[in-house]
Amino acid sequence: MNIPANLKYTKEHEWILIEGENATVGITDFAQSELGDIVYVEIDGIGQTVDKDSVFGSVEAVKTVSDLFMPVSGEIIAFNEGLEADPESVNKDPYGAGWMIKIKMTDLSEVDSLLDAEAYGALIG
Repeated sequence: MNIPANLKYTKEHEWILIEGENATVGITDFAQSELGDIVYVEIDGIGQTVDKDSVFGSVEAVKTVSDLFMPVSGEIIAFNEGLEADPESVNKDPYGAGWMIKIKMTDLSEVDSLLDAEAYGALIG
């Protein structure tokens, strides 16, 4: 299982790459493997501020739909439009081409509550 050390993680299987006050968010390799073949990604609230742990969209796989949760509070400033034509990017490259949103964080202290790679690895066993 691929768990990059430079990212932070949630217990709901989102990852976040922090770059100053901005961040990129997606779902983990573990999450995409559990979901199976992803056929659609829906993102809500572009341009809106969304609270930590609130739903910001959903991922639809062949057999299930799973909500996406904000790892930290922030304004959604971009959506990966490439996922509209190629949602399978989440399966193929969850930490690269399969990113979902970019956000401007509103409370940097919330990062402290996220898991590091070692803690996330322990969570998924």
